[in-house]
Amino acid sequence: MTTITYRLYPTLLNVFDRYHKGYMDDTELINRINRVPVPKTLAQVKGASFEEAVIKGTGEEAFDPEILQKVRMLLPRPMIKTQVYCEYQLDKVLLYGYVDVIGKLLAVDIKTTSAYRPGCFARSHQNFYLPALRSKGIRTLRYVITDFKAVFQEDYDQSVDFSFQEAQIRLFCEFLEANRSRITDARIFSA
Repeated sequence: MTTITYRLYPTLLNVFDRYHKGYMDDTELINRINRVPVPKTLAQVKGASFEEAVIKGTGEEAFDPEILQKVRMLLPRPMIKTQVYCEYQLDKVLLYGYVDVIGKLLAVDIKTTSAYRPGCFARSHQNFYLPALRSKGIRTLRYVITDFKAVFQEDYDQSVDFSFQEAQIRLFCEFLEANRSRITDARIFSA
């Protein structure tokens, strides 16, 4: 197996996607790479609270019971484990992260948004959880998404095309090398 040079996680790669589209500048991206603390937005806090309500039942009273029920109906039965660590090696890159819930054949990641667009997770770097979880029997990754008015789902199977994500990872690695002197998070580069 190839030696690991970079350790990356999907959220960081999705941030690079935003940078690549022109939604942020070099300094903002470098700060995200270096894990410079940024106050959580109200939307982020609400999203984390919603996930806790769905999975653990804590703070349910803050959310519409019908939305909670619809989301729970899309979770795997039985739920085998929550917050499951995943890692997958792609050439010199170790991709790692956590998926919210796994069942016997299905993994689920819960998302909240203010405006849902169908198919918006097709190019998500979290889709690498699929090959990472193949050995655990996972065949499908489901995104369960709510805007707190309705519930949506996107399902991806083991045949998902990663060519976009792979190209973006190569571009990100080039960015990391070009900016190595500005990167202080030692976890990004494997020693």
